[in-house]
Amino acid sequence: MHPLGKQSPFISCLLILIVLFRVFLNGGKTHDEEEINYERKGAIYKDLFTFLKEKSAKFSENMSKQQTRVNEEQQKEKDQPHEAPKKEEADALRRATTGSGKNLLKNQINLGKNQMTKRLEPSLNWKTTVDSKDRKTLQRDTQEEKHGGKLEKSAPSVSPGRAHKSAEKIEEIVSESSSESEEDEEPPDHRQEANADLPSEYWQIQKLVKYLKGGNQTATVIALCSMKDFNLAQETCQLAIRDVGGLEVLINLLDTDEVKCKIGSLKILKEISHNPQIRRNIVDLGGLPIMVNILDSPHKSLKCLAAETIANVAKFKRARRAVRHHGGITKLVALLDCAQNATEPVQSSLYDERDVEVARCGAQALWSCSKSYANKEAIRKAGGIPLLARLLKTSHENMLIPVVGTLQECASEENYRAAIKAERIIENLVKNLNSENEQLQEHCAMAIYQCAEDEETRDLVRLHGGLKPLASLLNNTDNKKRLAAVTGAIWKCSISKENVTKFREYKAIETLVGLLTDQPEEVLVNVVGALGECCQEYENRVLVRKCGGIQPLVNLLVGINQALLVNVTKAVGACAVESESMMIIDRLDGVRLLWSLLKNPHPDVKASAAWALCPCIQNAKDAGEMVRSFVGGLELVVNLLKSDNKEVLASVCAAITNIAKDQENLAVITDHGVVPLLSKLANTNNDKLRRHLAEAISRCCMWGRNRVAFGEHKAVAPLVRYLKSNDTNVHRATAQALYQLSEDADNCITMHENSAVKVQLVDFVVSYKLGKCGLERNRNIKVLLKRIFEHKKLPHCWVTAAAEPCVIKDYAAEEPCGDRIFLNQRIENVLSKISHYII
Repeated sequence: MHPLGKQSPFISCLLILIVLFRVFLNGGKTHDEEEINYERKGAIYKDLFTFLKEKSAKFSENMSKQQTRVNEEQQKEKDQPHEAPKKEEADALRRATTGSGKNLLKNQINLGKNQMTKRLEPSLNWKTTVDSKDRKTLQRDTQEEKHGGKLEKSAPSVSPGRAHKSAEKIEEIVSESSSESEEDEEPPDHRQEANADLPSEYWQIQKLVKYLKGGNQTATVIALCSMKDFNLAQETCQLAIRDVGGLEVLINLLDTDEVKCKIGSLKILKEISHNPQIRRNIVDLGGLPIMVNILDSPHKSLKCLAAETIANVAKFKRARRAVRHHGGITKLVALLDCAQNATEPVQSSLYDERDVEVARCGAQALWSCSKSYANKEAIRKAGGIPLLARLLKTSHENMLIPVVGTLQECASEENYRAAIKAERIIENLVKNLNSENEQLQEHCAMAIYQCAEDEETRDLVRLHGGLKPLASLLNNTDNKKRLAAVTGAIWKCSISKENVTKFREYKAIETLVGLLTDQPEEVLVNVVGALGECCQEYENRVLVRKCGGIQPLVNLLVGINQALLVNVTKAVGACAVESESMMIIDRLDGVRLLWSLLKNPHPDVKASAAWALCPCIQNAKDAGEMVRSFVGGLELVVNLLKSDNKEVLASVCAAITNIAKDQENLAVITDHGVVPLLSKLANTNNDKLRRHLAEAISRCCMWGRNRVAFGEHKAVAPLVRYLKSNDTNVHRATAQALYQLSEDADNCITMHENSAVKVQLVDFVVSYKLGKCGLERNRNIKVLLKRIFEHKKLPHCWVTAAAEPCVIKDYAAEEPCGDRIFLNQRIENVLSKISHYII
């Protein structure tokens, strides 16, 4: 188009776009005359005529003169009645003007298309990664998107905020269509760059890449050395290599026979592969298989550089999978043992140093790859654990960090934990806790945290003296990552009571209480978990209360972190066992907070909160009134019996057992339908749920006609089958439940029909001989058998056998020790006689 009046000649390069019948001025060409900025500048005008009139003084002046002439002609037409009216002339003039505007716009759009046919050079404004084969296609698609107005590109004249927003929009669109969106990759970082602001290094590196493409061997090596002199840690330099196609050249150099070229290329790739985008580019261009092949090279420098580069690249799922599929795991494990296979005739000191470096680089790469379960298995099958155990004995800290890091990642699997015990790795982990290197301390503590799931490992940590350094590291709170690892190790080790005693000796509990405030969540989760385990003992509960730990624990009940809520509810529940601590919890409204967590969407939080409520109800003063004060609380508990989670059901049944101790609360939950809901759960094979369900049924039988209702809802027969369990706690709870249910005659018949007497007696004879029967259970069985034997519909032989003199009386006899032998003989004879009839 022609210049608009006497404005700057650069205005002639501006494009006018019409979007949805509106006209605006864009940014025009950039200073390098090769790219166009489509960002809107200025206001939007309703049509082209208004826009030109506003932007060009010359155009406005000409249009004013033309309008004056039109007005004069219209004035003359008034004196000529036979001429067309003024309105028609004005409309014709407007149509003519609009038509010329449309032609002008058409010419301008054609000009824009011609400008867009020029190939756009890659720049830092693009955040996507592509294959070299698809680069031209992507540029063509990008140009088409620009025509459609879907993607906008920032220019130097655009405000920083708008440019940043445009960059985010581009990345969002690209990420939605990316095939890697499902992988655990690092998200692309948002940054704003503009060609006008690029440093001189950007263009110098691009010139060097051109020498790499076309130079001979000598020129290539010189170009590589020159490129290495730049600050390759700077993102601008990294992307300069990528934008001009340097990655393809560097990867191609790895496939040559020239060792110097390979070394130079790997040194550059190692530095720039810290960039997430470069990592993905290297995988897309097939660089990983070539690097894996270099691991077989006899040159140790090449193996080190290749392993280090693999360690940087294998930060996301697809890269780790590529390493495994091309046999990289086996080759990396072999690097850990390279000292025995070295053949280079070098001096001993240099030989050892280079071997250590090769092994370190291999361990570094395995550390990155070990975040995948399949790679962990591949490392184990390749014999990596014995080699890692051997390297763990070295004194080189730079070697120990990747070795311990790999063990830390792999220890999450049970197979590895067993192998770690077999290789006696725990001893070396404990020894390195005393190192002055904070990173090494962190990884050793994290490895202990992973391994301490096993009781034997917890004992090994204590036996090798690992508890004291862990307790001492609690005092250094500046390094939060190390603090999280140390508190995690203490938490897992605290599962064993012997370790808790040691921690109390080392004053670790007081230190843990002090860490309940002003710490990140990853530390709080472990601290609260450790206190929850320690508070299982009375002395530690008192210690936590005296140190003021109850209030910060209750304050943490209002958080949203799932793992933290699970641990803090357990800790509060453990403290509630002590009456004085329970008074503090009640005063701080802790019980209400626990009850509110029953509404949490996470099943683990619900279950942990329900377990914590049990000691609170048991030890609270006037617990019945406290429970009734929670509006809708009882209905909420009963409705949780509809859950599908076994742990939630078991914990809620335990809570109902305690709630039902109050008759008013029992009446309320009965009205809410607790009986049919409990009856539906009776057909379960989970012993933990069986125990607490039987206890809940036993308690609920003590109101109204609930005993009859349980029979009507078919809960009796499944309870009889609980007696076949191997858990004595289930037996005890079931005996209590059947004892209560047996007060109803129909329930007695149901028990007989389901062989309750046979199961009970046989079980009792065995338990009696083994000395496992408790007095309370004996009494329950005594009354239960008496009621069943007295029922008229039972076989006469059973009643006769049960009528043996003193059997019922002696069943629960508590005679002096001298007479007990005689009574025990009579009881055993009678029980043997009864079992003769029923077996």
